[in-house]
Formats: sequence, C-alpha cells, structure tokens
Amino acid sequence: MRFKRLGILFFGVIGNLMGMLVAPLPMMKSQDTQPEAQAVCPTPVLSRLKRHRLEAGETLESIARQYNLIPATLLGMNPILQQQPVTPGTEIVIPPYNGIQVNIPPGRSWQEVVKAYNARPDVVFEVNGCQTQPTALFLPGVNWSPKGPPIPALSLLSGYPLPQPTTMQMGYGWQLNPVLGRVVFHSGLDLTATVGTPVLSVGAGKIAFAGEREGYGKLVVVNHSSGKQTRYAHLDQIEVKVGQSVNLGDILGTVGTTGQPDSHEPHLHFEIRYNSDLGWVAEDPNPYFKVKQ
Repeated sequence: MRFKRLGILFFGVIGNLMGMLVAPLPMMKSQDTQPEAQAVCPTPVLSRLKRHRLEAGETLESIARQYNLIPATLLGMNPILQQQPVTPGTEIVIPPYNGIQVNIPPGRSWQEVVKAYNARPDVVFEVNGCQTQPTALFLPGVNWSPKGPPIPALSLLSGYPLPQPTTMQMGYGWQLNPVLGRVVFHSGLDLTATVGTPVLSVGAGKIAFAGEREGYGKLVVVNHSSGKQTRYAHLDQIEVKVGQSVNLGDILGTVGTTGQPDSHEPHLHFEIRYNSDLGWVAEDPNPYFKVKQ
C-alpha cells in the first residue's frame, strides 16, 4: 500500500547536554551492588529534583528563566501548573535541565521506551544513574507538549491486533513492495493471517471510521486518548460502527484481502498514527509490541 509520508516529528536528545558521555557506559548488573557504578554514574535526575514554592507575582516564564529552563519542562513535571489559577505557596519540582519524566509501562524495558522517543540510550542510561530496571526515566532534551508526550501509547496500546503473534510480511518505513517491484514508503505493518481471523483493538478508544477507503479496502479506524490512532485495513468483515466505544481486545472485524494489498498472501495492515499540526502522521508501530520477523 502506498501512502505519502506527511512527516514524523522527532524529539531528539541534546547530545552535549551537561557534559554527557558520547560512548555507551557498560551495563551494570545492579546499581546497589556495584560500587563502581556509583563512582561513574551520577545520582539519578529524578532523585535530584529541587523544590520551589510559588510566591505572589511569579509567573511560569519567570520561574523557568530563574532555573534556565523552558516553560514546557515545568508544565510537564508539574501537572498542577496546567490548572488555573495556581495559588501562592504551591510547591513544584524543578529538574536540573530540560526534559520529561516517563513511567515504564508494565512488561516493557527502558530500552524500548528510549527507542520510542528516539533518545540516545547511553545518555539516558547515565542521567538515570545507570539503573538497569528503572520504573521511571527522565529523558533529557525531550519537550513536553499539551497534546501529550510523543509516545504515550506505550501504555495506552498494550494489546496485539490478532489473536496470536504472527510473522511480519512487510515492515514500517521504506520497503521493497513485491507487487510493484520498487521501494515505497510503507505506513504500517503487514501481519500474516488467514482470511476470517478476528482483528482486535489494541487499546480502548472510539471508532472514528468503519467502511471502504481507497487502497485500504475495508478499514476500521480507532481514536485513542493522548492523540493516538490505530488503523486496521484490508478487512473482510467489519463488526463495529462509527461512534462506538471499544475496549482492549474487542473484535473490530476479520482479516480479508480488500483494497490494494502489498502482497497476494492474506494479511492485516496495521498502523499507529498520532495527531499533529500536519494531521494524522504515521509512526513506527514496532516499539509498541513485539512481532515475529
């Protein structure tokens, strides 16, 4: 299936931020049992947050300037600042530099989260104290957004779109299309499945589209919270209606061969998109769940 890439927004890590290492540090078995880790790695950023008590006349911008931060960092670290008004005496936390805090979803590794945010593993590993099994990370240089962090769906979309994990016919990104015989941009994953296999919602949401769409064939689109959207294409049957609420694991339809599939072998075309100023932009689904190669 050929789709024009509208653009993907990446939030990079500032490479030379606070004198961070360029080369990866060796992985420590346990920060608590390895004295050398304490000698090489700093105290985790989330253990070094300062406290600031709001005073009358202070503004978000003035506090950010005081600590050499951007306002978005303070808003992301302190949800109470997103409410109006905020009364004097309210205490907020101040990180040592710009970034966001991300909780590690159950069943996920910190490396998966770092990859999803397009951050540098060596930098994240160091600023978080060389922890091998953290429950939360501070990602330096990633900007908070009122629409939600770039990859909140790691916790929102915890399911798999088929009853069982399967092989991947075509991955995300620039791929060789076997039907066209040339390289095209592929906006999702093609997951092998027989016709009639149930197609499942990977998370809770509301049906935004259920019908025929050029190229996609029979298509179901689910809008999720935090500006995330999933698409399920080439279906044989559609079992939901527009406006219907669905939960994790609900049946959306069945695998088919409608539309213009990229191969003659039956499969589910699955996409994850996020809402941006450019519209619904496709992103790599691989960080959200493991698929067989």
